[in-house]
Amino acid sequence: MFRLGVKVQGRPLLRLVTVGARSGKRRVAVLGWFPTESDESWFIVGSNAGSARHPGWAHNLAAHPDEVRIDLGEGEFAVDAGLLHGADRESVWDRVVEMAPGYGSYLEKTDREIPIFKLTRRH
Repeated sequence: MFRLGVKVQGRPLLRLVTVGARSGKRRVAVLGWFPTESDESWFIVGSNAGSARHPGWAHNLAAHPDEVRIDLGEGEFAVDAGLLHGADRESVWDRVVEMAPGYGSYLEKTDREIPIFKLTRRH
């Protein structure tokens, strides 16, 4: 079981379990998450600290969006991952920067659009 406690930029953490886009192997990343309108979904941001490249987990989500699991500290469960676009993405980005201002500086470091994914519990 994943132990919570440490936060990144004040955000609670989750453990993201994906399938490698090329390797097909199980991959794990620990990420800060942002709330949605539901207790059954969460936003995660592929900022990679403003790097020129998307984080590896973002490629894995895009390649295998139906093979994603998360752990919020009480055990893993399956989620569906959807990439946000357009006005939906912009609205969430504004909320992300409001809740964790450090994310705002990442746009100054990169030319890429920083992906935002919505993870929704699968029942």
